[in-house]
Amino acid sequence: MNRPDQTEYAEYYEKYISLVIENHIVAAMQNQLDELQHVFASIPEEKGNFSYAENKWTINELLGHLIDGERVFAYRALRFARADQTPVEGFEQDDYVANANFNSIKLTDLVEELSLLRRANILFFKNLNAEMQIRKGTASNAEVSVRALGFIMVGHIHHHLKILNERYLAQ
Repeated sequence: MNRPDQTEYAEYYEKYISLVIENHIVAAMQNQLDELQHVFASIPEEKGNFSYAENKWTINELLGHLIDGERVFAYRALRFARADQTPVEGFEQDDYVANANFNSIKLTDLVEELSLLRRANILFFKNLNAEMQIRKGTASNAEVSVRALGFIMVGHIHHHLKILNERYLAQ
């Protein structure tokens, strides 16, 4: 599945798509899965509730946000790949995190959950035919293609891994 062109997503998502260096989304998803497992394997369980500043997410909450994002973007991709044209509303990330209780979940369990979701999404995107890849739908009041959603998923995690490395792990 090739990189989407800029007509396939809202300008807002360029900040995520531009972070994806690979041109094929399945390879990018697999490479990122390996990176995720490596990065989080180096973080001790007791650091899961660490936050780099007041009113910022903990590492567990950041990881929980990645899980929520993976689910939401994959759901949108599923709907649009199946030619469902019903618009999909956005989601308020801070409300999701505030109501999830991620800090009571073991870091290793959150990593496993994200890994399993990503493995399922790799298979989903791998098996989309050319027509399904370019189908579009409306999410958060903007048109987006299925393949753009795959790149957004990978770019979203790249964005947050950069924050994790710079603000949480550099402490």
